[in-house]
Amino acid sequence: MTQQQQTAGIHHITAFVQSAQGTVDFYAGILGLRLVKKTINFDAPEVYHLYFGNEMGGPGTIITFFPWAGSRKGRIGGGQVGITTYAVPAGSLGFWEARLNQFGVAFERTVRFGETYLQFADRDGLQLEIVERAGGAPSQWAFGGVPLEHAIKGFGGAVLYSTAPERTAHLVEHVMGLTKVGQEGAYARFKAFGDIGNVIDINITPMAYGAGGAGTVHHIAWRAKDDAEHALWRSHVESQGYHPTPIVDRQYFNAIYFREEGGILFEIATDPPGFARDEEPDALGEKIMLPAWFEEHREQIERNLPPIAVRVLEEDAQ
Repeated sequence: MTQQQQTAGIHHITAFVQSAQGTVDFYAGILGLRLVKKTINFDAPEVYHLYFGNEMGGPGTIITFFPWAGSRKGRIGGGQVGITTYAVPAGSLGFWEARLNQFGVAFERTVRFGETYLQFADRDGLQLEIVERAGGAPSQWAFGGVPLEHAIKGFGGAVLYSTAPERTAHLVEHVMGLTKVGQEGAYARFKAFGDIGNVIDINITPMAYGAGGAGTVHHIAWRAKDDAEHALWRSHVESQGYHPTPIVDRQYFNAIYFREEGGILFEIATDPPGFARDEEPDALGEKIMLPAWFEEHREQIERNLPPIAVRVLEEDAQ
């Protein structure tokens, strides 16, 4: 692999939260994303693993959660994704300001690199922002009070908080293959070639380590186009002095993981096979899907999981 190898951008972002139903209500009910997969944490089958994205959960649109009731509250800081950025169509910020107000979600307008952002937090304190972007295919999923013309397309990108930002920036640029496109104030901006999940801002001030827990991001995953490229990525990352895991089968993609020098856990995930491998496209997220090795325990697993439902919230039903 040469330095010309480049990721198209973010594949998915995974975070910790406390309430399963509260998370469904926020990301599907308020933000209008589709619950595309309802499965379990393979390492802790008493915990859901919930995936939200566009109509098919395409790479660059997927945010995933491990909701663990009563889990400790995390602290956002170095070694984490500090802010997850969502992209909406041009002309949509006014709609989203009104919608956040409708649901009592406090937000503030900020400007970075000439773009206006609405910054807010989910119910667990996970930091989010919405920005208008021309790039990326429009979402084909409308739910509740979010119409197609204003629906979230997927990720705009992310803001990384690092304990060693110069090292993180070097990795993003010279190993992952993003292009540095600017520096302004506290941030350096990097861009991948994809049209969604492709803009990464790094806070250039070293930050003290955060603490994992509800309201924090566990890892950020980058895209590999197929299994062949994925294997090359693993060799490349290892050749640059990092320590990637063996390739792990995550059912809907294959994954490798490594921690970069600024403390952030990176994953590289394959675009295929996607979320329709075990459910029909029009039925995504309706049933708890289990890998084959857990099927014999389905009854016990389902009994231990709290019931959840995608529902139109009262504010939209009035």
